[in-house]
Amino acid sequence: MLPLPDKPSIAVLPFANMSGDPEQEYFADGMVEEIITALSRIRWLFVIARNSSFTYKGQAVDVERGRARARGALRPGRLGAKGRNAGAHHRAADRCLDGHASLGRPLRRLVGRCIRPSDKVASSVAGVIEPALRAAETARSAGRPTNNLTAYDLYLRANAMVWSSARQSPEALRLMEQAIARDPHYGPALAWAAYCCYRLLVDDRSEDRAADALKGADFARRTLEMAGDDPGVLTNAAQALAYFGEDVGAMMALVDRALALNPNFARGWLVSGTLRLWAGQPDIAIKHAEASLRLSPRVRIGTSSLVIGAAHFVSRRFDEAVSNLFLAIQEDPGFPLPYRCLAACYAHMGRRDEAQAIVERLRAISPVVVPDASFLRNPEDRELFLSGLRLAAGETT
Repeated sequence: MLPLPDKPSIAVLPFANMSGDPEQEYFADGMVEEIITALSRIRWLFVIARNSSFTYKGQAVDVERGRARARGALRPGRLGAKGRNAGAHHRAADRCLDGHASLGRPLRRLVGRCIRPSDKVASSVAGVIEPALRAAETARSAGRPTNNLTAYDLYLRANAMVWSSARQSPEALRLMEQAIARDPHYGPALAWAAYCCYRLLVDDRSEDRAADALKGADFARRTLEMAGDDPGVLTNAAQALAYFGEDVGAMMALVDRALALNPNFARGWLVSGTLRLWAGQPDIAIKHAEASLRLSPRVRIGTSSLVIGAAHFVSRRFDEAVSNLFLAIQEDPGFPLPYRCLAACYAHMGRRDEAQAIVERLRAISPVVVPDASFLRNPEDRELFLSGLRLAAGETT
């Protein structure tokens, strides 16, 4: 009996050639190989080798029976394989994809777009699967023993708050700090605590900006000491440190490293776009934010629309900026930054009444209209933003 790997596993079973043309069989097989390659770049996922999963080619596979078999070790000759991919079944059905049967529909749509190059389809498939797998694995992991179950529970509760609304950032930080107090080497908790400190400042919810900036930078630096090869941990630390004033080029390199580890990490592409925007590279920012949206169009991973809208704004493409900034406000109505960008955009377009209306909406969620904008490293971008906000707010200087 071969032991199961101690991490979530998945197999990509052979696709059926539905074209009616036997000569198209190579295309279906090639697509499976591309998807296996793309998924293999997700370091925390165990992907079954092609020569194992293709033992099921031409067979009608009973996934429920596969789930039952996956709960024990497998005998060689079923879905076992020699080498590092030996001895595992398509346990995603059991360990990762319970409750995610709806993945089949979007994947069928993606694979159906065969006019696109197969590597692009494979990347899109991996982008859809990765966040759903990670969420399901997080939920599954809540029931297994860890070194500190209380710290893990606090982390899970805080992580859910981070994604729900900007208004919950203070409570999320409080819970992350409690988790860190119980396990000072808890890398993901440190990374998200740094991110929460960043959000406190950018959302104007900090009671002491200087203290929270120092705290957030400390969390981020401690994170990097134990980040290893976790793309999510690297990305959060880089974003926080860039906002708190570290060299933005060095932080972009950290995110590049995260994306080299997992090119299908949608949030990594979003943060990369954010840092490019801050660094004064709006066109690259748009490309990276759009890559994030392509990989994960339905999963809420952050404000891609804000990055795209703000990048159009600093490029003085005001019409394109407006539509994207409205989308960003709809995504998180409690986040002040898209209101500020939109108000500044309207002001520079000469649409003063609309700019003032957006400022009034901004004041309902934040007392700060004209913020510190030092995160924008390009002086011209910073002045465009601040001057537009001053115009929108009716300030004369």
